[in-house]
Amino acid sequence: MIQAMKRTYIKNARIVNEGQTFEGAIVIENEVIAEVLKAGEEPTTLCNETIDAQGCYLLPGIIDDHVHFRDPGLTHKADIHTESMAAAAGGVTSYMDMPNTNPQTTTLEALEDKFEKAAMKSLVNYSFYFGATNNNAHLLPLLDKTRVCGVKLFMGASTGNMLVDRMETLKNIFAHAGMLIATHCEDQSIISANGNAYREKYGDDPDVKYHPLIRSEEACYQSSALAVQLAKETGARLHILHISTARELTLLEDKPIAEKHITAEACVSHLFFCDKDYDRLGARIKCNPAIKTETDRDALRIALTNNLIDIVGTDHAPHLPEEKKGGALKAVSGMPTLQFSLTAMMELVHEGLLGIEQLVQKMCHAPATLYQIANRGFIRPGYQADLVLVNPSKEWTVTADCILSKCGWSPMEGQTFHAKVEKTFVNGKLTYSDNKVNTDHRGQALRFCR
Repeated sequence: MIQAMKRTYIKNARIVNEGQTFEGAIVIENEVIAEVLKAGEEPTTLCNETIDAQGCYLLPGIIDDHVHFRDPGLTHKADIHTESMAAAAGGVTSYMDMPNTNPQTTTLEALEDKFEKAAMKSLVNYSFYFGATNNNAHLLPLLDKTRVCGVKLFMGASTGNMLVDRMETLKNIFAHAGMLIATHCEDQSIISANGNAYREKYGDDPDVKYHPLIRSEEACYQSSALAVQLAKETGARLHILHISTARELTLLEDKPIAEKHITAEACVSHLFFCDKDYDRLGARIKCNPAIKTETDRDALRIALTNNLIDIVGTDHAPHLPEEKKGGALKAVSGMPTLQFSLTAMMELVHEGLLGIEQLVQKMCHAPATLYQIANRGFIRPGYQADLVLVNPSKEWTVTADCILSKCGWSPMEGQTFHAKVEKTFVNGKLTYSDNKVNTDHRGQALRFCR
C-alpha cells in the first residue's frame, strides 16, 4: 500500500542548528525533513498542514544518551511506555536505555527482548546498552554495532549491582568491546571505607547531606582516572558518564568531539542542583554519583561552554516515593528528570550561562556525532524529522499533575521555568502538542553508522 504524501509546513520559527540561529521554516514530508528555508523563502510545492511557530525556537529533537526506563522487571515504578511519554512531553525524541533491569541486559536474549518491547511500547526512538559483567566479555564481539548504542560498564556499584571490579576483566573489556564503552566511574573501595566511617560517627543511616562525602570526589576521580588510563592503553572509545566534580574535568581535553577518543557527559541533575539543595529536597536529589558542591556545579556549567563536557544527558532513574525515604545509605539513588531536561537547560540559557546554540550542540548534535547515529540530531534535508518547538518566554511551574513518569514525582516539582516545550515531532509525527501526548505513534530503533 502506497503511503499518501503528507507535507507539513512549520513557518516563522527561530531555527537553531549547527551553530546558527536564523528566522526560517521547514517542510516535513512524511517522516523526513524535505526543505530548510530561510526567511522569505517559500516551499517548493503545496503543503497539507501549516504550523505557525512565531516566537518559538525550532530545535532538533533532544537525544538522551542515559536513561533507566526500568523495563523489564521493575515496571512498578517505570516502563518504556510511560517514560517515553515523559520523553515526548520534554522534547526528547531519542533515548539510550541502561542495562540494570531485571533481568539485566547482559545476554543477547535479554537485549533482543528489550528491542521487541520498545517496538511495541515506545513513543520515541530508542536503543539499548549491553551490560558488561565480570563473566560475559566473550559476548561483546557478537553485538550488532549498527543496533546497539554501546557497552555499559559499572566501575562502581550502583542500582542493580553490576560492578565490574576485576582488573583483568576491565582490561579485557576495554581491549575487545569494539564499540563505545560508557562508564559509571566511582571507586568502590573508597566508598566502602567512607561509608564505614560515617556509620561509626552518625549511625546506620547518616543524613543524606553526607552522601557526597561518602561517594566522594576522590572516589569519582580515582575511578575516572583509571578509565582514562585503560582507554589510552588499549585505544578504546571511552565515554565517561555523569561527571560530577571539577577535578574530573582535568582528565579531559578541550578539543572538537570529532577528534576525541575519550568523551564525557554531564547530567542535568549535577548541572541544576548542588549540595545546598539537600536541606530543601533531601533524598529526592540523591543519585550516584552524588550531587556535590556549588563549586563543582559551576565548573560543570563552564565546561559546557567549551569542549571538556561533550554531552548533556539525564540519568533519568525513577523510583517510587517510598523507596526514596531514608538518608545517605538507605534511600535509593536516582531521580526522574527526563520530562524537564530541556526546560531545565533552557534556564541556563535564560540566565546567560549557556548559548542556545551550545545547548543544541550538547543535547542534539554531539550525541548524534559521538554515537554515529544515522540521519538524526541535525536539521538537514533528508534527515528524520525529529523536532521540538520551544517557547523561550512562557513562564510556568511544575506541578504533580503534569508529571508523566509512572513514579509520579520529580525533584523539579515547584520549580518555575521560563521556557516551555510546545510541540514534539518524532519521525515527522506530531507526538506532543498542547500539553497532550499522542500515544498512537511508535518510535523507531536507532541505527548507527559503524
